Amino acid sequence: MYAIAWVTGASSGIGRATALRLAAAGTRVAASARSEGALLALHEEAARAGGDIRPYPLDVTDLAACRAVAGRVEDDLGPLDLALFVAGTDVPMDAASFSAETAAQVMAVNYEGTVNCLDAVLPPFRRRRHGRIGVMASVAGYRGFPGFASYGPSKAALINLCESLYAELRGEGIRLSVINPWFVKTRLTVGVRSPMPFAISPERAAREIVRGLACDSFEILVPREIAGQLKATRALPDALYLPLARTLAALRSAAD
Repeated sequence: MYAIAWVTGASSGIGRATALRLAAAGTRVAASARSEGALLALHEEAARAGGDIRPYPLDVTDLAACRAVAGRVEDDLGPLDLALFVAGTDVPMDAASFSAETAAQVMAVNYEGTVNCLDAVLPPFRRRRHGRIGVMASVAGYRGFPGFASYGPSKAALINLCESLYAELRGEGIRLSVINPWFVKTRLTVGVRSPMPFAISPERAAREIVRGLACDSFEILVPREIAGQLKATRALPDALYLPLARTLAALRSAAD
């Protein structure tokens, strides 16, 4: 298990559940999110169960703040073993609601926010030639899905980013994993109009993420049996996938 971890997006959903699970296993957790009140509540909940979660409020779109918080965590708690970047947002977007502002907003948090956090932890990890990193992407990054025209591209970018960094970091003793969950019942899925069969709880997602981080695999599928089926769509030729996408779009319209 990890001695010290930094978890972003820890105020709710998967990030919160994973921070609690790590703390229950004895990890000292630095928890970041924009809401200081939610982080303080998380700290208190962990303390009642004997865990140690420290609040470090942060807006991941602020690069200078990411660098400062990462440095403060190591000054306060010691060298990080694990950095888990979960912070994200979703604003549904399709052709009818297409907006450059929406796309930029989602990309700023999901992709650029993760890049900012990586920028903050990679220098000390590389100096020590040690560290574990988990990046939260999504099965929505595998192919284009109707209604996910802002969220999906941001997650596809994260998958590509992790694939681009993996080999070099592995050679320096740093283990990087991309985490691709299926639908999880969080505030981000409340407004999703697409069908969400087999959606799982944040607690189950956290359990599978922590288990996956303990392994040495590059990709963590959550849950494996469902997310793995979505991964198969990457291999489908356009002639097969695009008619499927039209069917999905029709299902969304029927749900309105």
